[in-house]
Amino acid sequence: MVRIIALMIMLIPGALAALGIKLMRDMLFGILQPPIPFLGLQFIIGLIFFLAGLGFIAGFVLHRDRKRNKVQNRFNKKS
Repeated sequence: MVRIIALMIMLIPGALAALGIKLMRDMLFGILQPPIPFLGLQFIIGLIFFLAGLGFIAGFVLHRDRKRNKVQNRFNKKS
């Protein structure tokens, strides 16, 4: 059960990053999504979604690897 919850927690930021890529791609092709009034705003929202999703996944992987001592010395927390 715990692994299923962890999978769901990882799928949500992945879907958010995919939505961000889709919004940025649609802006490049001039396709405006209905709730967003401007193409420039659509690109900014897509970029924020992509960076938030990617940052969450990268932070999760870094945290997991730090717990298992599988990172280089420069990525270890200084205590």
